[in-house]
Amino acid sequence: QVQLVESGGGLVQPGGSLRLSCAASGSIISTNVMGWYRQAPGKERELVASITSGGSTNYAGSVKGRFTISRDNAKSTVYLRMNSLNPEDTAVYYCNLKKYAVDYWGKGTLVTVSS
Repeated sequence: QVQLVESGGGLVQPGGSLRLSCAASGSIISTNVMGWYRQAPGKERELVASITSGGSTNYAGSVKGRFTISRDNAKSTVYLRMNSLNPEDTAVYYCNLKKYAVDYWGKGTLVTVSS
């Protein structure tokens, strides 16, 4: 089994920044894809960004240039740096790990962008 624990969410003003962290533990293999998804009220869960164990990244168009995903393989941790946040970024952010085509999810952390 794989456990994912997110941290770093909270309330931030428009234009502000936050950094989310997700620590993975359990039966983790060296080759995997980790990422962040988000789900806003009344909307479907969507991919925000992902990163392979080799460092290749993929971003949703709405966050490209504002968000940066990174990972520390030694710590089995993935980060999401979010800059220039706007109210449309308000959502529950979920950490995801893909291993052998199986998805594992964290419980989510709430990000609220509001003045």
